[in-house]
Amino acid sequence: MTDRLTPNTHFDDMPLLIKNREIDRPSITGELFDLYPHLQENAKAFSSKPLVDVDVKCLLYVQQREFAATIPSDRAVSVLGSDDATTCHLVVVRHTGSGAVCLAHCDGSSTWSEVPLIVKAVTSLSDHSTEGRLELHLVGGFNDESKTSHKLSLNLLAAFHKMKEDIHLETCCITEMNDVMVEGIHRPVVYGIGVNVNTGEVFPASFPHKGPAEELRSARTFTGGLMVDIYDSSRGLVKIGPCKWSRNLDIAFWMSQNDDTILKFLSTSPMAEPPHFVQHMKSTIEFILRHPSSDLLFPGGQPQCYRRTDQGDWGRCPAE
Repeated sequence: MTDRLTPNTHFDDMPLLIKNREIDRPSITGELFDLYPHLQENAKAFSSKPLVDVDVKCLLYVQQREFAATIPSDRAVSVLGSDDATTCHLVVVRHTGSGAVCLAHCDGSSTWSEVPLIVKAVTSLSDHSTEGRLELHLVGGFNDESKTSHKLSLNLLAAFHKMKEDIHLETCCITEMNDVMVEGIHRPVVYGIGVNVNTGEVFPASFPHKGPAEELRSARTFTGGLMVDIYDSSRGLVKIGPCKWSRNLDIAFWMSQNDDTILKFLSTSPMAEPPHFVQHMKSTIEFILRHPSSDLLFPGGQPQCYRRTDQGDWGRCPAE
């Protein structure tokens, strides 16, 4: 599920900074925490924070292989959030001058191309800021048996190293620092985070509502969709698709499989998934089976668009 880290990759510049000092790219995540013990303390403090249930009326939820960016003056969104991350990592980049912030849910499918998109989403909203810096918060992964989390942690650190912008690593609650043993099984401590758009605070969070268009967005990822920007902050508009999947997907058989089989074959971390994982996968597959022609979901090849309603939820609106 993760892309591979090439051992002999050469980095011309290394602008990932900790406490204003450039750092060398670590070969293992433990190196980073040994060299910078304050990151370890910060991670422990972060993972021990109480879980926040975010009010859906101020939330924009970001699913796997999605990112969204906005600014403090956005009247539709005051919290960006994402959860259900096991081996996945949740990435927050924020510009302290403009307050522009981006949240991404990365699964390792294309880390090297995703990180530039995340950084650009913030810098493009910060063009007029003469002061401030880019800050990075990484949360996710755990000590999984296949080392999927560890590979993704290293790839993300390496990809941020490769950026031309100076980026300051502030929170690094990843892999071994986000790991807990429960009944002899390794699990993540923090599965989800929110970021307060106005203050920049990042906090552990859970989200009972994952809309808008939760099933459609899950179907896009399930059928191989790449990392995508889902939000136009200038218009307060969530835009989904258009996306495509084959009419001939051979997936109906999953509906008759037991939970253990679905976990084994559709998860990177079967023992650590949240309780609703299997039902989520089944509802996603059911959605695809109900809509074998994805084109019909996007009349005229236009995206599905959603805007915050007076009631505080996301309502479908015409594509602009």
